[in-house]
Amino acid sequence: MRSRKFFSQKRDKKMDVIWAPWRMGYILQVRNTSCFLCQSLKNKEDTENYVVYRKKHAFVILNTFPYNNGHLMVVPARHVGELEELRKEEVAEIFSLVKLSLSVLRTVIKPHGFNLGVNLGRVAGAGLVDHLHIHVVPRWEGDTNFMPVVAETKVIPQSLLELRDRLKEVFQRKRI
Repeated sequence: MRSRKFFSQKRDKKMDVIWAPWRMGYILQVRNTSCFLCQSLKNKEDTENYVVYRKKHAFVILNTFPYNNGHLMVVPARHVGELEELRKEEVAEIFSLVKLSLSVLRTVIKPHGFNLGVNLGRVAGAGLVDHLHIHVVPRWEGDTNFMPVVAETKVIPQSLLELRDRLKEVFQRKRI
């Protein structure tokens, strides 16, 4: 018998039920078919949208469904879906922001390493196909602990707003 998940109840041998009442707000919200990255850039409400740093051709935003604490995305300001479509100045600024993101994360949350990734196309895992972005995922030795293994649950130890505020402050100091 598998271990039970946090906030779960064993119903039968095939399925666990996870109680997550806070998800109703997400489920009932009116779906916006526009690009959430473009909306975050236009909105200017950086705290609300978890934007931590802006430049002319690109910006840095926290992933609201993070793989790990500090999971950032570096995003071109222009709505573009393929790397080949990026202009030279966009590529330069995006990779400058990736480099800056690594430095800021090393300062603020002190990871032991990073995963960097770009998912191009739905079959490659892109949740948002038409607006490319680079994932910057901090990693720690032993960050795969018993929770994902036993309970199939990931624990994120810090609120996104608290982390966003700490990161934004360091991005401003280290700016490119």
